[in-house]
Amino acid sequence: MECSLGEIVSAGSKFLKRLSGPKKDSGTIIVGAEEQSSCKEQATLQFCAHKLDKKDFFGKSDPFLTFYKTNEDGSYTVVHRTEVIKKTLNPTWKPFVIPVRSLCNGDYDRTIKIECYDWDADGGHDFIGEFMTNMRELSRGPSQQNVFECINAKKAAKKGSKYRNSGTVELMSCRIEKVYSFLDYVRGGTQLHCTFAVDFTASNGDPKSPSSLHYVNPYRPNPYSNALRAVGNIIQDYDTDKLFPVLGFGARLPPDGVVSHEFALNGNPNNPYCQGIEGVLDSYHKAIQSVQLYGPTNFAPCINHVAKFASQKRDGNDYFILLIITDGIITDMPQTCEAIVNAASLPLSIIIIGVGDADFEAMDILDGDDVRLSSRGRYAERDIVQFVPMRDFTGRAGDNPATIQAMLAKEVLEEIPDQFLSYMKSRNIKPKPPLQRQLTISSVTSLPITEQ
Repeated sequence: MECSLGEIVSAGSKFLKRLSGPKKDSGTIIVGAEEQSSCKEQATLQFCAHKLDKKDFFGKSDPFLTFYKTNEDGSYTVVHRTEVIKKTLNPTWKPFVIPVRSLCNGDYDRTIKIECYDWDADGGHDFIGEFMTNMRELSRGPSQQNVFECINAKKAAKKGSKYRNSGTVELMSCRIEKVYSFLDYVRGGTQLHCTFAVDFTASNGDPKSPSSLHYVNPYRPNPYSNALRAVGNIIQDYDTDKLFPVLGFGARLPPDGVVSHEFALNGNPNNPYCQGIEGVLDSYHKAIQSVQLYGPTNFAPCINHVAKFASQKRDGNDYFILLIITDGIITDMPQTCEAIVNAASLPLSIIIIGVGDADFEAMDILDGDDVRLSSRGRYAERDIVQFVPMRDFTGRAGDNPATIQAMLAKEVLEEIPDQFLSYMKSRNIKPKPPLQRQLTISSVTSLPITEQ
């Protein structure tokens, strides 16, 4: 079935359309639609139960709870299920977090239906009982009013006056807190500061050779230009002064050939800022002509450079992004791990874009998605690194530069809002009231805006 959003909205609370399929009658899809309230609260809830009905052959149950939101037409939609707790009639479920919008769309008096089931492996879960409540009752926290009789209507009809309930479900805790989005902070004036760091090590190949990753082709941007433009075009919309510091590492610098792992691409260490993305690209192309590619590949100096500035701006008015573009195998892994662990407590995110076909295994370690990064037994306070290999996009996108840049930008910036919010939340920093600032439509739709 295909339809437009307009068709769904104009149909009222329910939109029905037949499925087209191999059979003449393949069924109907029903889509419910409701405008979301601007409620930004989330609830952390925990429940337990007592003396639930025995449903299993061996005299126990495997209970779980299912939560339903009431729709505007009186129907119900499942919005959450707890985990199953095996072989007990007195379960205590884990606390769970859910947006208040999901439970009742911000209307504290709207009915929430909760059903209790005994889990079966074949999916035919046995109904134990149900009860109704609402967010207003739950928000009052644990009390006698929030101990609910679980009622099974069929069993009640069968047993008559002998039936009391099928057990009780009790609210153990309810905490409601306001949750802010990335955009709330940006609207309130938080500035994003992006620093670029470019790898000038010899493993990139001679820039005069067409096989080099730094080869300047007048007709086609090289991988470094692609990465700088893809991310920069979006980030610059969030940066009011449009000035970007650009660093290089791993090159021998004129006139005396000293190797540097942290130099200003524009040649001015006292003012490494470039005006806009075109200024960044211009400085990059000039640097390619003047420096000698060398080595080794050291990340720590550039990370510590940006961390120094981030450490002076911890009040939530500023957030720093370091974009490292590299071709290679890192040579200062212990120092880089230590620099990242130290930086994890600062308002800073690090994006590493890998160009070329090198072994990037070490980059996956730095990107702490699976295992939190550590150094000398100390773990990073939060995950601040996102690694993206550029080769994942070039083949898929048919090597069209615009398509590659769009796909790369989406992947590269995907984790920034969550990393940003994790810092603000850990420091209990709330956004300021919205400023009258202009954000372009392209920037707002390109950088993911996550609600938690």
